[in-house]
Formats: sequence, C-alpha cells, structure tokens
Amino acid sequence: MDDNTLQILKTFRIMVVDDFKPWCRFASATIQKEPELQIVGEASDGSEAVEKAQKLQPDLILLDIGLPTLNGIKAATQIHQVAPDAKILFVSQISEAEIVREALSNGAKGYVLKTHAGADLLPAIKAVTGGGQFVSGELKESRC
Repeated sequence: MDDNTLQILKTFRIMVVDDFKPWCRFASATIQKEPELQIVGEASDGSEAVEKAQKLQPDLILLDIGLPTLNGIKAATQIHQVAPDAKILFVSQISEAEIVREALSNGAKGYVLKTHAGADLLPAIKAVTGGGQFVSGELKESRC
C-alpha cells in the first residue's frame, strides 16, 4: 500500500465537548455521515473533557468555549498537556475577535461559529485532520 491508500483508510477519532445536548446530537449526526470519522466520546464540561481526552486520546476534539466548571480555552490548555497529539477545533457561538484570537493562539487548529456549522463543520474537520487550519469565513477579519 502506498501513502495515499493509507491516508484513505485512516479513521479519525473525535470527541465532542459541549453542554448543549441538541448541539451534540447535531455534531454527531453530521460526523457520522463520513465513514472515516468516528465519535469516541462526549463530555459536557471542561473538567470532564480533560479527563476523557487523557483516557481516550482522540485525534480531534470539537470544543465549545462556554463550558461549565472549566471554560473551553482553559480546558484546551490542560488537554494539550494530557493528550498532546489531539487537535482542537473550537465550535462556539462566541464571535468576539479577542476570544477568537485567544482560542487560536492557544494551539487550536480552527474555529467554527455554531451558526455556520451546517456549512462549515465537515470542511473544518477535514482541514484540521488533514493538517491544515480552518476559521469560519466571517471570523477571518476578526483575527487581524
């Protein structure tokens, strides 16, 4: 098998972290449309996200910012310590430039607005799992 064939066969293990159950159901349903993507866990607060990331060692974590017990940005800092290979894609309704910059400067590989998730979630996941970055269109100006 060549490298391209191996890339096609790779399954990406994803953990979804959000305290809003309807969003988790939407994210799971969207992710399950792609055979190479697999949900390996969910968490509903920042502390639980850190614990599960350490245990599950997912390839990608979809992480909300507004989480109970430990916000997403602080959770991401701890996740980088316990699951250093996990890539983080923030998915949030927060669009303030300062928060977006802080999230991205904290090692996240992308930021998707929940209001654009229908169009942006799968392209963002594919970009990040492929080694790239992704930021929802209207947020790109706010990064400057």
